[in-house]
Amino acid sequence: MNADTATPQSSTADTASRRPPGAPSTAAIIDSLTALFGTDDEQIRSHATVIGGDPLTPSPHRLADATSAAIAAFGIQVAAVAESAGADPQTITVRAADAIDQLRASYLTTVSGVPAPHLIEDPRALGNNDFYRCRDDRWIFLITTYAGLRDAVCKVLNCPPFPDRIAEAAAHWDAVALETAVCAAGGVAAVVRTAAQWRAHEVGIDLLARDIVEIDRMGDGPQTDLPAAASWPPLGGVRVTDLTHVIAGPVSTRLLATFGADVLHVSRPDNSDPNAMVVMTGGGKRNAFADLRDDHQRAAFSEVCAGSDVVVNSYRGIAERGFGAHDLAALRPGVVVCEYHCWGADGPWAERGGFDQLACSATGFAGSEAVNGRPSLPPTYLLNDYLAAYLGAAGMVAALRRRAAVGGSWRVRINLARVCMWVQDLGLLARDVVDDIPRPSAPTIGLQTVDSPFGVITEPGLPLSFDGVPTPVLKAPSPLGSSPLRW
Repeated sequence: MNADTATPQSSTADTASRRPPGAPSTAAIIDSLTALFGTDDEQIRSHATVIGGDPLTPSPHRLADATSAAIAAFGIQVAAVAESAGADPQTITVRAADAIDQLRASYLTTVSGVPAPHLIEDPRALGNNDFYRCRDDRWIFLITTYAGLRDAVCKVLNCPPFPDRIAEAAAHWDAVALETAVCAAGGVAAVVRTAAQWRAHEVGIDLLARDIVEIDRMGDGPQTDLPAAASWPPLGGVRVTDLTHVIAGPVSTRLLATFGADVLHVSRPDNSDPNAMVVMTGGGKRNAFADLRDDHQRAAFSEVCAGSDVVVNSYRGIAERGFGAHDLAALRPGVVVCEYHCWGADGPWAERGGFDQLACSATGFAGSEAVNGRPSLPPTYLLNDYLAAYLGAAGMVAALRRRAAVGGSWRVRINLARVCMWVQDLGLLARDVVDDIPRPSAPTIGLQTVDSPFGVITEPGLPLSFDGVPTPVLKAPSPLGSSPLRW
């Protein structure tokens, strides 16, 4: 392995000889993220070391390098919180192989010996999610995981929810027309585009003008120290309202909970995630129900937000309910609001929903991963869900640090498609370098076991370590609706 020369913020021992010409080292990627998250008034002394690097999978994308850097950047932000309270600086270590396992954590998690994805209430729903060839010989990715999304696809295509029938019906449509029709019907879909096509598209142009994580001051607010920053883990006493679902948002708040935050996850009882998702993303959180269409429940939710340090949202339309970022800042001056979106909550596709696979499809990522001419998701299947989780968690901790330093109310924004574009911009590995690498199989990351109301959960532990303090262990999830809607 070759060692990169690094700034005081990071150092790596990565495979520089296989890196695309002119591409940044993993150390440089960590430094750029730390600079993005940083404040002008404080020098972080903690730094990160990444052991290993791409290529680790048969992907032309730098999956391990990008994910290692995001994990390391989060670790640096957490260590910086403790530093600000007088703790010694830390060296954070990330193994690139563990970063790959983090991307496929959903498929390495079991409940009482049963793979977690097998616990989805409707196992056929995931099986319909796939690339389908259209009449104009272009491909589209369709998702039917949730009932409303399934109904939209089947209504537009006038077919039952079976892969062969969906494929037959999609073959009678032009791809962009089908994408437009499914989204207009309340579903989600994305045409497979090339990277060049996407970056010439109005949404791609909009996203390219944004940072990978946007951190903006929304208004005034008091300087507020993190209540338990002098202890470890350092986020104790931080109150987080979690209004997210699926993977990216829930994993980001799970990270905050693992490092000590008090996280209250809120969901609507008739629009909740499957239990398998709760198992994989709910560790350490309390779970409450709230239907914001009901005046009394909306008032209770407002009280919860008024007592929050952080509010995280991944639902479209929340501003229409009176809980947009600026509404929350008026309700609770000094709040940090984090927003997850696929395409940009205020961009040309603000009204469209999206998932990891759709971001890969639209941005050209799936085209670059193509196998035998057919677009493909990365060998880890998931990508920007977990990347976005670590980037968003780092952004939230950075915003809390800014609030402690200079006050203010802050907004953090992460868009899944922008995460894909960021990975693309790290450079592509040559196909002759990666094609013969086997797909990931047995995990190298350490597995943890925890008793829970759902059964005994075995899952990957956190993919980072600290030299002077223990890495927190993951906590058990709780069932949806099992806690009251209050602090």
